[in-house]
Amino acid sequence: MRGLVADLGIDLGTANILVYVKGKGVALREPSVIAVNKTSNRILAVGEEARQMIGKTPGNIVAIRPMSEGVIADYTYTYRMLEYLINKVCGARRLFRPRVLISIPSSATSVERRAVLEATKQAGGGEAYPIEEPMAAAIGAGLPIGSPSGNMVVDIGGGTTDIAVISLGGIVTSESLRVGGTKMDDVITRHIKRVYNLMIGERTAEEIKIKIGSAYPLQSEMRLEVKGRDLVAGLPKTIEVTSEEVREALAEPIGQIVERVKSVLERTPPELGADIIERGVMLTGGGALLRGFDELLSRELNIPVHIAEDPLSCVAVGTGRALDWIRTQQYGMIGNSYD
Repeated sequence: MRGLVADLGIDLGTANILVYVKGKGVALREPSVIAVNKTSNRILAVGEEARQMIGKTPGNIVAIRPMSEGVIADYTYTYRMLEYLINKVCGARRLFRPRVLISIPSSATSVERRAVLEATKQAGGGEAYPIEEPMAAAIGAGLPIGSPSGNMVVDIGGGTTDIAVISLGGIVTSESLRVGGTKMDDVITRHIKRVYNLMIGERTAEEIKIKIGSAYPLQSEMRLEVKGRDLVAGLPKTIEVTSEEVREALAEPIGQIVERVKSVLERTPPELGADIIERGVMLTGGGALLRGFDELLSRELNIPVHIAEDPLSCVAVGTGRALDWIRTQQYGMIGNSYD
């Protein structure tokens, strides 16, 4: 019955929102984009349909990403987007509000955490609990976080990268930097503009990253035709971009992530460090799918690096599984509710 609502786990990401329904799995996966008619204040589209409108809307319609660097950039649009998606999963008419466990970057301030929980409540959630993204990612990737051994996870999302060493159900040491897939898209856009005097949109930059982007030299390098607007002539223009130059452009954000991973390892207790050398590092999030990133990280750290089975869903699956631990002895790793 749609009136009886199951608990929800939500991965509220900068690039995508995933909703996990307890007992059913990931029920919804949509881009974190909302399109609104500013004249009537009516929601026109949410998710993929809204993403298709980015950069193509008339003056009275705005298509935006209300999340930035893992936290809320526009509170009103965020809660309205959440409300739309919760209603889509649970039904607009329901007997009870769902209990929600929602992921938050480990670097988020108390104000940013409270804003996310308040938006969840306002969007139709009942009790709202935060869970740090690296913990959710580790749970979703199937790491034995409750054992007295070291587990290291690197979650590369759209707005943030969260790195953590986990043991006995808690985070031993962690670090979060506001660098992720969106930053990679930005550096590609700047590179194309600087080298070719060509302006491209964020969707085109993301397409370049997905199709020919890499972090490590490829056995067979690739090329891609890119369309944009010539900044000199002001007319449409097509150029050809190589995977080598895209890799060079991505070197800065990738280098920042690698350095932070090294920093976390340096602060890790020796006994847990020995476990990580044996078990390796687990990569999750959309950034884990960048070609050669696992190989680059493995060579830089001299330890094995593994990519999760479904890196895009790890945080959402982790929030869903962690719902079972609310109000249990393991509850301390999740956080305080907001009700």
